[in-house]
Amino acid sequence: MSAPVDNKVAVLILQHPQEQDRVLGTAKLVAATLANARLVVGLSWRNLAHALKEPAETGDWGVLYLGSTRTEGQKGPLVAVDRKGEALADQKAALAGLAGLVVLDGNWAQAKALWWRNAWLTKLRRLVIVPDAPSLYGNLRREARPDAVSTLEAVGLALSALEGGEVREHLLAPFREMLAKARAAGVRDSKRRDRRVRR
Repeated sequence: MSAPVDNKVAVLILQHPQEQDRVLGTAKLVAATLANARLVVGLSWRNLAHALKEPAETGDWGVLYLGSTRTEGQKGPLVAVDRKGEALADQKAALAGLAGLVVLDGNWAQAKALWWRNAWLTKLRRLVIVPDAPSLYGNLRREARPDAVSTLEAVGLALSALEGGEVREHLLAPFREMLAKARAAGVRDSKRRDRRVRR
């Protein structure tokens, strides 16, 4: 694997414990590809600083929001929304000065559980990604919604909006490689199983 990419906006991935065993999970790929990314596994943390293991101001961070939103007519790939899920009028100001991004990693139900168990997330700026294409997973992993994308794709979209450059492509390269190997081997996403044969 090539050297990690320097991303200006930090990425904190909160991973549901049941997601860490997914064969085609992407959170570890994000953490390995980006120099300024941290992956933590668990269900709840006292606050942002506790999850990050370093001081942090909640006002400087955003979270990729999962709730219902009304972002029609907004130019993506990243839209800041208010507590009602409506796009903020001044998008430039809403995204300015963002130091970091919290991403919830898990299936739809697991990500929602992380949201509800960590009340401090509601203090962060709410951001919604607007995918420009279906997930590269294709039929390898079932998603709850047709517009759902992998954690890696979501981070790539968000960072492309926040800092431009080639970050998204650097993230997608190892993801495409992993998916190509999975398709060649006939592997679909599932939990890693104990390899011992039961008799």
